[in-house]
Amino acid sequence: MSEKREGGAGQVKRFMFVNRKAPYGTIYALESLEVVLIGAAFDQDVSLVFLDDGVYQLKKGQRTQGIGQKNFSATYRALADYDVEKLYVERESLEVRGLTVDDLLVPVQVLNSAELGELMERQDVVLAF
Repeated sequence: MSEKREGGAGQVKRFMFVNRKAPYGTIYALESLEVVLIGAAFDQDVSLVFLDDGVYQLKKGQRTQGIGQKNFSATYRALADYDVEKLYVERESLEVRGLTVDDLLVPVQVLNSAELGELMERQDVVLAF
């Protein structure tokens, strides 16, 4: 991971992107992914949280032929190439949907809702999609 600059006009901000929507049917998931990559390109401290139906964004085996949309799920595997390595999933959201970390495309840290709340409080900017 590249070293982040601290202090001065180029101060690094902690940006957290919260993904709550299913991957298809709206533009939220794809727009979030694009904004994350832009933030990472500007050497910001970027993290992603997946909760509610947002956990489906990381589910393996997505097939989109029937809905006529491009499957962009493989892009999540490229996040590490952009130094985006802080991926969090809410435990309760996984459990309610019958999913486990083995069902997900990329390594994540699973936190309960209270732990996620504490993590969000430490961010400079939190954007929900």
